[in-house]
Amino acid sequence: MRFGQSVFQSVLERLDAEDAEDGESPASAYHRIHGLNSSFVADVREGVSAASIRPGQAYIDNLEFEEPSPVDAARPEEPPQPAAPEPPPLVMPAHLTRTAPQDVAAELAISSGDTQHSLNDKRRAFAKANHPDGVAPPFRENATARMMIANLLIDEALRRISRQR
Repeated sequence: MRFGQSVFQSVLERLDAEDAEDGESPASAYHRIHGLNSSFVADVREGVSAASIRPGQAYIDNLEFEEPSPVDAARPEEPPQPAAPEPPPLVMPAHLTRTAPQDVAAELAISSGDTQHSLNDKRRAFAKANHPDGVAPPFRENATARMMIANLLIDEALRRISRQR
């Protein structure tokens, strides 16, 4: 290693010196993949100029539609299929129309005898039937309101249970 050179620079110099000793010529300006004996250029046949081959034309030729074969032309045309019937309009389930706190409280049937476990079960059961992710998009606003009311009622009941302890 010379004074003032980094280890990397000294290794590069040593490798260059070894290449020069082996008699290899410096790398040319272009690179060639060793072992690839042919090029990617299409062969030019006798009597055909390279300009007339137009490799880009093959791409355009493949874009055009093919002529129907005589077998296809002999087939009778199929009658048009009737359009699929329109799905029936969405109808809001009856339980989603009840968004008053009294209605949600009646559905939950929270009593003084409920435990923390029973209240969590009621929350899960109510969410299974009313969660906004489980209903059609037009009804999500009502489902969200019902879930908010139910969560508030159950949270308040859980607070009362924790105060009684």
